[in-house]
Amino acid sequence: MVTHSRFDSAMSSSPFEGGVRLPPHRYKTFSSRAQYQMVIAAVRKLQESGFYWSTVSGKEASALLSAEPPGTFLVRDSSDHHHFFTLSVKTSTGTKNLRIQCDSVSFFLQTDPRSEQAVPRFDCVLKLIHHYMPSAGTGTSSKVQAVGEGGSAADGSAYYIYSGGEKIPLELLRPLASSLSSLQHLCRKTLNGHIDMSTKRDQLPHPLQEFLQEYDAPI
Repeated sequence: MVTHSRFDSAMSSSPFEGGVRLPPHRYKTFSSRAQYQMVIAAVRKLQESGFYWSTVSGKEASALLSAEPPGTFLVRDSSDHHHFFTLSVKTSTGTKNLRIQCDSVSFFLQTDPRSEQAVPRFDCVLKLIHHYMPSAGTGTSSKVQAVGEGGSAADGSAYYIYSGGEKIPLELLRPLASSLSSLQHLCRKTLNGHIDMSTKRDQLPHPLQEFLQEYDAPI
């Protein structure tokens, strides 16, 4: 998962932060307090998601996804101490691991530095993943960037993973469950996927508004 070093004096030394445990096996240093808070919020939502596999390795992720259809994915802690999270996705040629980049205010996937197109950035890992999934009712992605594993490029029409000379479209179709979700959480995801929260949130009872805000993704 994640830990911190520069902010030990500014933050509690407890391994718990709002119910989120930060075990000592990760040594990525936070660049700012804002980044620390953003990552903690991301971990909290990932733990609610049901497809966060925490400390599994890349090899273990490949084994978990080996019998799954292409497009199945999971999120895990990055094995590289320079990053917090990795997105492992089953493709037609096997499992690919994409590091989720993180700066002080956003998460994003690595793109080709030669590309002039701006990479989409999000303040939440779940929002990033949802962005790369097919649009509702279409079955296809409407994205216009490309991502890479150890190098990437963009052709302006779709996302591609560039790995070992391969050019593979990035397809995120179905998360691999790491735990059973409660009925309340399943209902919350359904509401998040069908309610225009920007216009209808204030019409809901206040306790329901808070419940939806705690996990505001439809996946």
